[in-house]
Amino acid sequence: MDLWLIWIIAGVVFFIIELFTPMLFFLNLAFACLITAIGAYFNVTFFGQIVIFVLVSTLFLASLRPFLMKNVNPKDTTTGLESKYIGQDAKTIKPTNGLDGRITIYGEEWEARSINGEEIPENANIKIIKNEGTIFYVEKM
Repeated sequence: MDLWLIWIIAGVVFFIIELFTPMLFFLNLAFACLITAIGAYFNVTFFGQIVIFVLVSTLFLASLRPFLMKNVNPKDTTTGLESKYIGQDAKTIKPTNGLDGRITIYGEEWEARSINGEEIPENANIKIIKNEGTIFYVEKM
């Protein structure tokens, strides 16, 4: 079996591993294997192929992985609640403070906290300021 074909098979194996462990680590090794396969196809010595693989995989790990991680996992993610609930008026159904509370909006009940920690009584009109997960932070109107 030709050595370039072995590098291609190794690249495909690394790609499959990446599919099951999405860390963007094995993808870099898969690319390095494919580039090394090109060198093997053009009869680069085995030692030269190892050097190509080490250099290219190091280069990809140092440059491509941080770039992909930044674009794949952005820090600020949206939950979809922003457009429907944030800025809307609602009503408390349980006294709400900085540690506990419940509100109702659109016939739905949500957990809530007072944005500034003040006590908001039951049946008070409030405004939804922000959310963290499924907890709304509100202020009295």
